[in-house]
Amino acid sequence: MSTAISRDLYVEQADEHHDTSGNTLLGFWLYLMTDCILFASVFATYAVLFMNTDGGVSGKDIFELNFVLIETAALLVSSITFGLALIYAKHQKRSAALVWLMVTFVLGCVFISMEVYEFHHLIEAGHGPQRSAFLSSFFALVGLHGLHVTAGLIWMAIMMFEVGKTGLTKRSITRLSCLSLFWHFLDIVWVCVFTVVYLLGVL
Repeated sequence: MSTAISRDLYVEQADEHHDTSGNTLLGFWLYLMTDCILFASVFATYAVLFMNTDGGVSGKDIFELNFVLIETAALLVSSITFGLALIYAKHQKRSAALVWLMVTFVLGCVFISMEVYEFHHLIEAGHGPQRSAFLSSFFALVGLHGLHVTAGLIWMAIMMFEVGKTGLTKRSITRLSCLSLFWHFLDIVWVCVFTVVYLLGVL
């Protein structure tokens, strides 16, 4: 009996000793800093090139602000729903966490679908990235953010499968925390994109 208790205490202490969640979060913060540099570089490129339309369309000619407002609302609300999912996950309420993750996933899909539609519409109208430096920088900046959101959605789908299969373990909560940081980071970047590209672009 005492041997079994000693073994359980040893396992528990070993788990605490090997708990690397703090290091994981720190490492992910460092990754986000490098992503900030990447986005800052593309923002700077857009700032230099957005006036170079080569006699073609400018932002005020092609941007549909009402459409982008709906797109923006979907992504911003998804940040709230993800926050709720993480709160429920930390309270070990798996069903509620999965429901809010699914809601977040759907909102993210709405955002990406609207972005793909916008790109398709512009290209069909002859305003593809090859038309001017302005359009090249626009597609690069907005497309880069869209790729990040797509990666986040894939990650989210994997996490929903993991949580559904193995439950809310320490490892899965750490991974959800990293994904939460990533998702909120993308929201902040999109607010900058919306302001710099779309709001200033229609003036």
